[in-house]
Amino acid sequence: MYFAALLARTEDGWEASDTELDDVETLSDLTDLARDASVDEDTVLVLIEQEDAWFGVVRVDGEDDPRIYVSDAAAAARSSYGEILLTDELLGREPGDDGADLDSLDLDGTEDGEPDSDDDGAAADGAVPHGPVGDREVLDDLGVGEKELRSLDADDALSSIAEALGASEVLETVR
Repeated sequence: MYFAALLARTEDGWEASDTELDDVETLSDLTDLARDASVDEDTVLVLIEQEDAWFGVVRVDGEDDPRIYVSDAAAAARSSYGEILLTDELLGREPGDDGADLDSLDLDGTEDGEPDSDDDGAAADGAVPHGPVGDREVLDDLGVGEKELRSLDADDALSSIAEALGASEVLETVR
C-alpha cells in the first residue's frame, strides 16, 4: 500500500495535503504538482512511502531543481511510483543508458546464462543499488540530518520526518 502527501511550508508552519499520484508519470510532473502547492515559492516536500518497503522525499524549493532521497532504490525500482523518483542522474547513469547495447556487454563467456562467479544477484549493467540513493542532506536544514534519515525504517519514516519538522499533526490529518 502506498501513501503520498505534500507538506508545504508557510508563514504559519506546515500545511499538508494528500496527493494522488495516478496522473503523475514523470519527476517533472511531480515537481509541477509540488510547485502548485507552494506558498510564495517556499519549500514543499513530497513524501512517498510503500508500506514496509521504502520511502522517498522530494524537496522542491521555488524554481530550483528537485532534491531527492530514496531509502531503498532496489525496492523503489519495483514500484511505479518509485520509478518516477529513480532518474538516471540519481542512479549515476547516463540518460538513456539501459545497459542493453553491445558496447556495454561484458562478453566473458557467461552470456549464455551461466552465473558469473562474483555475481551478487544484481545485473552488472544498469543495476539499481540496494539501499539509499540521492541527496542524504535533503532535510538537514529542517532538522533531520543524514544519519537520522538513513536510520529511519520504511514503516514509520514519514511520521518521524513530520515529527522532526513539527508537522506530525497536519500529516496525520491527511493519512
